[in-house]
Amino acid sequence: MGEPMGEHAVRPTGFPLEGTCARYGPRRPAVHDAARLLELLGARAELDDTIDGLVWGDAPPVGAGVAARDESTDWAESGAMALTGRAGGAPLVAPGAPATAARGAALAIRALTAAMSSAMPSASTVTVDGGRLLGEHAAILGLRRNGDVSPSGGCRLIPAVDGLLAVNLARPDDVDLVGAWLEVDVEGDDPWAAVVAACSTRSGAELTERAQLIGIPVALVPQPRDVVDDEQSRFRHQRFPVAPWRITREHAGVKPREPGLVVDLSSMWAGPLCAHLLGLAGFRVVKVESLSRPDGARRGPAPFYDLLHSGHQSVAFDFGDETDLARLGLLLDSADVVIESSRPRALDHLGLGPETVLSRSPATVWVSITGYGRVGPWRNRVAFGDDAAASAGLIACGADGGPVFCGDAIADPLTGLHGALAALAMYEGGRGGLVDVPLRDVVASTLGGSPNRPAVSVAAHRVGGVWTLATNGEQVAVHEPVARPAAGRAAASGVDTDEVLGALDS
Repeated sequence: MGEPMGEHAVRPTGFPLEGTCARYGPRRPAVHDAARLLELLGARAELDDTIDGLVWGDAPPVGAGVAARDESTDWAESGAMALTGRAGGAPLVAPGAPATAARGAALAIRALTAAMSSAMPSASTVTVDGGRLLGEHAAILGLRRNGDVSPSGGCRLIPAVDGLLAVNLARPDDVDLVGAWLEVDVEGDDPWAAVVAACSTRSGAELTERAQLIGIPVALVPQPRDVVDDEQSRFRHQRFPVAPWRITREHAGVKPREPGLVVDLSSMWAGPLCAHLLGLAGFRVVKVESLSRPDGARRGPAPFYDLLHSGHQSVAFDFGDETDLARLGLLLDSADVVIESSRPRALDHLGLGPETVLSRSPATVWVSITGYGRVGPWRNRVAFGDDAAASAGLIACGADGGPVFCGDAIADPLTGLHGALAALAMYEGGRGGLVDVPLRDVVASTLGGSPNRPAVSVAAHRVGGVWTLATNGEQVAVHEPVARPAAGRAAASGVDTDEVLGALDS
């Protein structure tokens, strides 16, 4: 039996799994990472040479013979490596261990839900390959690696006078605001020439600040080691290794007997993935949308939306109507878990932020997914998966030294996995409170204890027409992204509003 790994961990503020023990076997980095995450949540983690996998509490072992033997193999098998590199060039290895972190979070989720399912008849063990989740969006959309342009095409890495910017114009509104951001006239439908020209003569810090003031997701790209040295991280007292969440307002309640109600106010990918994983565990999920602005992911390919939302009920409200806001408040008060991904001021303005709801329902687990965290000078900055990952320094470098994106909006699935794990730990531990899960912090947590971005990333090479990575004395094939089939069709927006609200009134 080895020593606890506590000296290597940065603990968050809440410990819902305190008093439990996680034992983990050697040789499998994802298993080690799962134990580290459970320790961050309060469990005692011990290395045990007699087991192959992870054991939490009295639950059966998970992960035996499943996780890869090293971080590079995790990355090659995830599908995200196939999305990293120049178009037509070799796939590249990412800094840190993002695919291992994804697999580790999924193994920890599997351990917690296995314990829940043994004690709760309606609970189910969640068995997913966290690494493969990183490529599901790209697999469904048919995306490919595209160098310094994100696979989806919405985000680009652009040099400024004093550094590199990740500029994300994924929404039509972002494109419309480019002229106001740069204070130039933008001709035609393509704004990128104007963006490149303006960035080449101006400070990245100035451009980032101005973009964030008007709501365009733009981020400076640091060396990973510098992430903890900006004003946001200093305010949040961060250091490496970065914790993927902060737990506050922790309230000790009653240990649950069955999976409860999840109210999902989030949109796009990270929050819905979190809700999807809780749904797989047996929770009832109610999706909340605005009548005037439904989830933008509905405009994307239906198979991806169906994958994350099938089996969930859908309600819609007029957020400008006092009666509807009162009904939404009742729904939030009845929730066991709330998931949201809005900027803090949005729900606070409606009187439905976590401080208000948790003061009325302290046993609720509130999962807040933001770009940079709920506290600090950047609390209301906007971010999406590609620019958030770049803002943590998760950038690969080709043989020419040029920067390229790692994966497809990789901060989103990483955050969905880690948010679901924290929510399950809070629920299983009988705790309520606020779980602050920033996209950038989650990505930074995958970069290790003293990260650095290499001048040139390790590249795959062709063997018999197949991209192959030499790692740990083996040749590992670089897998293409794959997606699980959806379990069914997602509900139409608002179709269950009367039924859900009727149950609250009865």
